[in-house]
Amino acid sequence: MDYKKLIAEALRRKAAAEAERSGYIAAQRTIVDGLGDNDALTDEQREQVSALTAQKRTATERIDAIAKEIESLRAEQADDERLTRGAQERHEQLPTPAARVGNEPETYRKGGSQSFFKDLYRAEVRGDRDARDRLERNQQERALSTTDGLGGEFVPPLWMIDDYVAKARAGRVVANQVENHELPAGTDSISIPRVATGTTVTSQATQNTALSETDLTTDSVTAAVDTKGGVQTVSLQLIEQSPVNIDDIVIADLAAELAVEVDKFVISANATNKVGLLNVAGLNAITYTDATPTVAELLPKLIAGAAGVHTGRFLPAEKVFMTPLMWAWIVASQDSQGRPLVVPIGYGGVNAQGTSEGAVAEGLAGYLTGLALPVYIDGNIPSNLGAGTNESHVIVARTSDVHLYEGAPKAGVFMETAAKQASVVFRLYQYLALHAGRYPKSISKIAGTGTIVPAL
Repeated sequence: MDYKKLIAEALRRKAAAEAERSGYIAAQRTIVDGLGDNDALTDEQREQVSALTAQKRTATERIDAIAKEIESLRAEQADDERLTRGAQERHEQLPTPAARVGNEPETYRKGGSQSFFKDLYRAEVRGDRDARDRLERNQQERALSTTDGLGGEFVPPLWMIDDYVAKARAGRVVANQVENHELPAGTDSISIPRVATGTTVTSQATQNTALSETDLTTDSVTAAVDTKGGVQTVSLQLIEQSPVNIDDIVIADLAAELAVEVDKFVISANATNKVGLLNVAGLNAITYTDATPTVAELLPKLIAGAAGVHTGRFLPAEKVFMTPLMWAWIVASQDSQGRPLVVPIGYGGVNAQGTSEGAVAEGLAGYLTGLALPVYIDGNIPSNLGAGTNESHVIVARTSDVHLYEGAPKAGVFMETAAKQASVVFRLYQYLALHAGRYPKSISKIAGTGTIVPAL
């Protein structure tokens, strides 16, 4: 991710918002300075000042939201730099000098002559020692501790993992916005202790009388480890005779689908100890029932969702998630005079209900007035919910309270299951676990017939 570019763009938007706010302040000052010592504001001037005050407040909220976004981006940049330094240090500590990664090209690189899947096949099926050596060198290049031994389990090479991340970020918006952690090895569940009921404090009735005493109680929340994976059967002729490395096609397609499934898991999972955001027990349920929904009516429901986080978690909500079609409907909506309710950032407008980041297919799309929260659109949010299987529920969440644990994706190759038809089976899979319900009140769901997106 190009953090410098994202931060620079955020700083540009912040500067534009600050300039916009300065314009409102200057306009107010002009009205006041034009009054005589004993003059009072006319009704029209009062309306102008009131409108400018509202616009100034909106601009201030946008400035604060962008400042938080910049702070978050800088923190992510620092984390990435730290992880990169750690990986480099691990590379330097490899015991075999011949396997160290310095200025040498990677064993498996995009456009290179070596094929990762072909070497898996040669090593496991034919016992090719050179192929095995290249796979082991790739393991050292990856510097990971998630290997499962020998049996064909190898972490894909660096360029494949890089492509995987790129695909994942394009297709797993919600999953990338929660707190991400490395999945610990050697476990099938992650349990976290929790204070269920707390102590009490009251005023002392009189001196030398007992203070309030209530024993706190504890329990735990558990996230079970889930396995996401897929296989692809490839002909032996394609592996042995084709001049093209099949890795590029197979791994990209499997990884793209894996990314989608991880995102759906975070959003919609609904099994024992595997619960996504939409199905957390005890979340803030906001009902919006309306046969003819409007943006003006939807906005208070979103604010109610944010307020549910504020009052239940006692910390602010951080992000809003909706389907691309829901955001498109919001952007397309107009007031009674045909003016858009959502305008591009920097345009302003007394009737604006929100601001847009421009033409965005998924990811950060804009902000809604009053919320001052970033709105993210994700095509993996279901649009077939509710009694009529046509509702598109909206999520308002404090995403830093939601923790996703992911292991490294792993590739394997097997011939035994398809040997009769001269085929080879390639496999890609990943372990993950999700703690979405640590604080149920960190999540609000807006549901009901009002979330049926009208035809554009």
